[in-house]
Amino acid sequence: MNSAFPQESADCANLPKTIALIGKYHSQEIVESVRLLAQYLHERGMTVLIEEETARNVVTQLDLRSWASGSFSWLGAHADMAIVIGGDGTMLNAARQLARYRVPLVGINQGRLGFMTDVSRDEMLTCMDDLLDGKFVAETRMLLDAEILRDERSVAANLALNDVVVDKGAIGRMIEFELFIDGEFIYHLRSDGLIVATSTGSTAYALSANGPILHPQVSAIALVPLCPHALTNRPILVGDRNEIEIRIVHATDSRAHFDGQVTVDLKNGDCVRIRRSEYSICLLHPPGYSYFAMLRQKLHWSERPKEH
Repeated sequence: MNSAFPQESADCANLPKTIALIGKYHSQEIVESVRLLAQYLHERGMTVLIEEETARNVVTQLDLRSWASGSFSWLGAHADMAIVIGGDGTMLNAARQLARYRVPLVGINQGRLGFMTDVSRDEMLTCMDDLLDGKFVAETRMLLDAEILRDERSVAANLALNDVVVDKGAIGRMIEFELFIDGEFIYHLRSDGLIVATSTGSTAYALSANGPILHPQVSAIALVPLCPHALTNRPILVGDRNEIEIRIVHATDSRAHFDGQVTVDLKNGDCVRIRRSEYSICLLHPPGYSYFAMLRQKLHWSERPKEH
């Protein structure tokens, strides 16, 4: 079990001097936003850094010679804060890359739902005033640390902010696996797979599989079966100090997915071991942010009927 957990960081929302810009991968939609943000932040006296893939993506349309660019590890070593321009997928990738450097993240939503990128494109520059004046609210989110063991040897490892998913892969046959928590056998299941989600990931894939919505302040991990071949199998919650093991009993093409972005092929006998990571992510929200208001908006709760 992992006994060292991150504490709420008092310097999570310190006023920044160096800000990194990270854009949606290979998207031309971000070009104007990157230009406006870089120029605005520069005029406010900030040092602006641009993630290297983002820079390559927009360099043909912008004169970026004024802004230094580099890898995620370089940004992590130099940036006080990162502004992510895109959707939740862009935020997930940035979170995994920068978690070990404890760089706070701000999300500009140019995607669709945007559960984590909560500043709209239209309000981007207005919100920057509040951000640079220290008015944004800091919120710490836990990550999962996952390791794949084969013949008792580690063959892969990764972080996940949303979820770790073990599924049947491209072939339509169900997989068989055994679930253990802190070494205790829980059940043997035939299904399409299992989602192991954080509170952040409870509004992602787990939600579409009828998993519970977890408030970010709930320190729990959701285990959500995918199409279980047993009507009695339901989502369960375990504590963030529990260690979860998924042992593949029989599968033809099973895989492990980290935030739906990194995939590792599994073999019979493999064990996917999941625990809370020692790293956490600090998200910065604009003044007036409310988690429940965000849910009402994104999930269309209590919408008034349209007048005819």
